Amino acid sequence: MPDFALTSTAFEPGGAIPKRFTCDGEDGSPELAWTGAPDGTGALVLIVDDPDARGWVHWIVLDMAGTSSGALARGVGVSPDAPAQGRNDFGRIGWGGPCPPSGTHRYDFTLYALAEPLGLPGQPDGGAVRKALDRANVLGKALLEGTYQRG
Repeated sequence: MPDFALTSTAFEPGGAIPKRFTCDGEDGSPELAWTGAPDGTGALVLIVDDPDARGWVHWIVLDMAGTSSGALARGVGVSPDAPAQGRNDFGRIGWGGPCPPSGTHRYDFTLYALAEPLGLPGQPDGGAVRKALDRANVLGKALLEGTYQRG
């Protein structure tokens, strides 16, 4: 079985996230692609957080189709045809780009392969999604890390 992987053409794994995807630029989400989701994947959930800021949530994408490979385009919005998204820790629905107060911060893009959708109502926050993931049948996780420093 191929390894479950998450990649971006916007930045290399462990590399700097370009300014255009941050609060200092256009503040739109970078393009992402995945391959090798485990057999039996019924849904995919993405959480982007900052482990250097106690897990500050920048983006939640909920219950995407459980395809073995796929992608999210650059600049995912909140239109009715966009994927379901949760509330980030900025208090907004959708993407909230890196905006560290000081120093270089890491940003973890974690894609969860689930046996079935979480099915959470509305636009849940990171706490609600993490609790649901603790109870979910997680078949695999793919991690892509980027960094950003202002200035």
